[in-house]
Amino acid sequence: MSSATDRLSGVQSDIRSAEAEFGRPDNAVELIAVSKTFAAEDIVPVLDAGQRVFGENRVQEAMGKWPGLRERYADIELHLIGPLQSNKAREAVATFDVIHTVDRPKIARALKTEMEKQGRNLPCFIQVNTGEEPQKAGIAPKDVASFLAECRDRAGLNIVGLMCIPPIDEAPGEHFALLEKLAERSGLEQLSMGMSSDYRVAVGFGATYVRVGSAIFGARG
Repeated sequence: MSSATDRLSGVQSDIRSAEAEFGRPDNAVELIAVSKTFAAEDIVPVLDAGQRVFGENRVQEAMGKWPGLRERYADIELHLIGPLQSNKAREAVATFDVIHTVDRPKIARALKTEMEKQGRNLPCFIQVNTGEEPQKAGIAPKDVASFLAECRDRAGLNIVGLMCIPPIDEAPGEHFALLEKLAERSGLEQLSMGMSSDYRVAVGFGATYVRVGSAIFGARG
């Protein structure tokens, strides 16, 4: 049975081979190891193997396990990849280094207020609901330009890219292609897309961050 460190190495190799296959520059894609639901002791072997960029879905969960890990591994970079409520903005800004899920003006304003209070200027991604699924967070593709202006010009956020989670029952490539096109139109260079089942596809469509959990840590209980 393979270990998390073995699986991490396999994913890293797979990303590098996909970069070569799709004509991407070496190391163009950053791996976010998604550690949601896994305890600190499960994460330590992956940290010891050299991985430093991690993703969490919930602010409260991250607050419970990452401060201790940061004391031991000072160069950790923590990404919030799950939905954020405005009443958690203070904790999110204090805990995370990058926010991937800005999807409404209230969140943008709350984040900026907290960043100013805490003296931080976190890179942020706008989450786009590329499948326009009613149950899923994110803005509609047609609203990207106006919402980007809202976030940058009125809220003053540092928006660096776009993020999406394709519908589970549709080919991911068409959604990655749409996100790539939207980012290009908006002058944004970063794309957060691709998970355990489709990160190679995402590399082919210009992903700069892929969010991989179960392919590294195993199935969640």
